[in-house]
Amino acid sequence: MANVVRVVFGVFCGATGYFIFHILGHIPILGVLLGVSCAVIIIAIEAMIVRRSAMQAVAGLIGLAAGLTVANLLSYVVTLVVKPIGGAKIPLFVFTNLALGYLGIVLAVRKGAELLSGNSGFQQPQSGVPSNSKILDTSVIIDGRIVDIAEAHFLEGPLVIPGFVLQELQHIADSPDDLRRARGRRGLDIVKRLQAQKHLKVRIEDIGIAEDEQVDSKIVRLAEQRGASIVTTDYNLNKVADLHGVVVLNMNDLAGAMKPVFLPGEELEVRLLKRGKESGQGVGYLEDGTMVVVDEGSTKLGRTVVSIVTSVLQTTAGRMIFAKLKK
Repeated sequence: MANVVRVVFGVFCGATGYFIFHILGHIPILGVLLGVSCAVIIIAIEAMIVRRSAMQAVAGLIGLAAGLTVANLLSYVVTLVVKPIGGAKIPLFVFTNLALGYLGIVLAVRKGAELLSGNSGFQQPQSGVPSNSKILDTSVIIDGRIVDIAEAHFLEGPLVIPGFVLQELQHIADSPDDLRRARGRRGLDIVKRLQAQKHLKVRIEDIGIAEDEQVDSKIVRLAEQRGASIVTTDYNLNKVADLHGVVVLNMNDLAGAMKPVFLPGEELEVRLLKRGKESGQGVGYLEDGTMVVVDEGSTKLGRTVVSIVTSVLQTTAGRMIFAKLKK
């Protein structure tokens, strides 16, 4: 439907140009060309505004205005210097307006952030969000551990929850699947608890980013635009953000760094819950989920025992501690 409206608009602009040039006594086909060209420029501006953030859209409009200004000044100077330009005057104006208008939009949208960044001697506007702000994704909100970290005052800087992340949480909370619905409602509860932290500023913002993009792509682009970091537990988002040079605070990395370190020979208390794969082994778990395998512990199932660490094995699935019963 949108494409049909654009085509009708282009035909209307072409017809308008035809009649205006016909009335003025100029070549009508040039009026059609000028009218269609104006339609193309307007449609390009509309597409840019829809697909870009508010900051980029404003930069594009400024670039377009600058490009058209330069184009008309250049065309005017050429017509003064080259007197016998004659019938080529209108095509010259059309061509320079199209070329420099387009160039102005592209340069402003793609390079505007660089020109306003610290590298160019100017400060980039961050739409009221300081550069130390942290953008939360859906996974870290549903995970919930960020609330405990916030309550312990280990988290600082404004937390930004984009509107599209909140919408995704609401969509999950409305899911017919019981597990997904519970996860979505948990996420909404976590947002409420974060907002209750008086020492922490939490903002829910409607971000002007294209609706057809994936949520992860929107988060990365938003972090790039604002110089913010991303807080997540999503491995794939972590990798994509790294490729774009965005700072990522992965909650799983923090949890891994906070696990206590056990060296061979140290004593360790653990409750044995089940038998191990090998004969005589008992298996228990620490509070952080670390598996502990205790030799000769199969006879102590259901009891808390004191063991001595013999070795620590780091695997892709996590850390495993091997120990033996203390005599």
